[in-house]
Order: sequence, then structure tokens, then C-alpha cells
Amino acid sequence: MLILHHHPMSAASRFVRLVLGEYGERAELVEERPWERRPEFLALNPAATLPVLTEDRSVPIIGGTVVAEYLDETRGAFQREKRLLAEKPIERAEIRRLVEWFLGKMDAEVTRYLVRERVFKREMRSNEGGGAPDASAIRAARANLKNHMRYIGWLAESRNWLSGSRLSYADFSAAAAVSILDYLGEVAWEEEPAAKDWYMRIKSRPSFRPFLVERVRGVPPAAHYAELDF
Repeated sequence: MLILHHHPMSAASRFVRLVLGEYGERAELVEERPWERRPEFLALNPAATLPVLTEDRSVPIIGGTVVAEYLDETRGAFQREKRLLAEKPIERAEIRRLVEWFLGKMDAEVTRYLVRERVFKREMRSNEGGGAPDASAIRAARANLKNHMRYIGWLAESRNWLSGSRLSYADFSAAAAVSILDYLGEVAWEEEPAAKDWYMRIKSRPSFRPFLVERVRGVPPAAHYAELDF
């Protein structure tokens, strides 16, 4: 049995959930608030980072990219044309580069700050870092977001999917981050029509449906969030 410790506003967690959905795998979802440092969660991952996957109560698999590699080796390798990590080494390298871009670079420059300031601080106690949003952090993240959306638009215009001719982990890592920002109403879609067209294709996939009905307590989604054609 698969158990996924996650948070709905964690891009890496969303990425893993999308991959599980694409591979037709079900997992029990356990929502974690990492800042609370729940003892049972720390026993799985002393770093208190998300996501964490366990299978049949075996050794925990920690981190979005690590979990994705595990799922590729245990599920994707048997999916043939539906595999989300390419067979050729050079194509795998490009997919991995983009996954690191969206779950690493984009998270560090945009997603993490907007989620922390607009969502997490509402739930945190003062001794956990909660309080009023940092307006300067929000401004910096929004400025960085424009560059990342421009890059997604360039990739979408240049290729059939973000890493090349086939749907891959690159698309789902990007969609995981963008979907959170879209929920928060942070994406200026009118400025990047190619990125919007790409996102609409991803948004229409069955693996994406659970996100469209999920809501974060106290933070309603943007009005268009659940619409497939927006």
C-alpha cells in the first residue's frame, strides 16, 4: 500500500500526485504541516520536508524527484509509450533538467515564497514563523514569476511538450508549480498565450481532476481555477 505524506500547496507533492495519477496508482494521502514537526512525521523524515512516500511500510522515499525516480523504476518502466521518463539518456537528461528547474529553481525563486507568505503564515503560530505577509518577498516572487512563465511559454512554443515530443515528468513538475500559483491567482495568463495553451492541455487530464475540487481552508481559489477552458 502506498502512503503519501504531502501538503496541497507543496509543488513537489503535487508533482508526485500527478505522476501517481498518470500511472493509475492510488495512495493514501496524509496531509502534513511540516512546520509543526509532528513526531511521527519526523520519524519518517527528520528534515521535515515533503513529500514522503512509503510502500508497504518499507523505507520512506523522500523528495519529489527521488519519489518520481522510484515510481519510474517500479511503474513507469512497464508503461511503454505512457512512460513519463524517456528511454534515451539524452532525453532523460533534459527531462531531469526541467524537473530540477521547476521543483528547484522556480520553487526557490517563486512558489515557496508566495505559498509561505499567502498561505502558510495564516496557519502558523507566531513561534513557528506565522504573522503578517512580507510584502517585499511577495513582490520579489511576483517579479521572478514573470521570467519563469516566459520560459514556459518559450518551451511550449518550441516543442510539442516542454521537454520534447512526448509528455513527461517535465510537464507535470511545471504543472504542479503553476497550478498552485494559478490557485492563488498569481499567473497573468494573457501575457503568455503559449503557456496557457499548454496548461489547458495538462489541466484537462484525468490525473489533474482532484486538484480542481480541492480547497485550502481560508484561501479560496481564483475564479477561473476549476475551469478547463478559461
